[in-house]
Amino acid sequence: MPTDSTTETGAPTREPSDDEGSAVDRLRTTLNYAVLGGLLLLAAISAVQLYLAVGRTISTFVVYEYRAPLMVAFNLAVLLLAALGISLQLRRLSGSEEE
Repeated sequence: MPTDSTTETGAPTREPSDDEGSAVDRLRTTLNYAVLGGLLLLAAISAVQLYLAVGRTISTFVVYEYRAPLMVAFNLAVLLLAALGISLQLRRLSGSEEE
């Protein structure tokens, strides 16, 4: 049940009840997840474009004989970074992170 009080000027104020406070917290959490999802989508699109641009740059500036080994090295670096990120996220989600 909301409680009523007055401000310094005597105007009545209304403090939110627990139900209203939890609804606001849920809305805030939902909006934060929506913003996070949008930013993750933007980051994923940018990462794909960067990956394709690096591939085109290698094809343009690297001699034909060295393109395949350089692409292998680049793909391996991307794969290792992705594996590191996945393992860190799995540790965080499982709660087994030892500090």
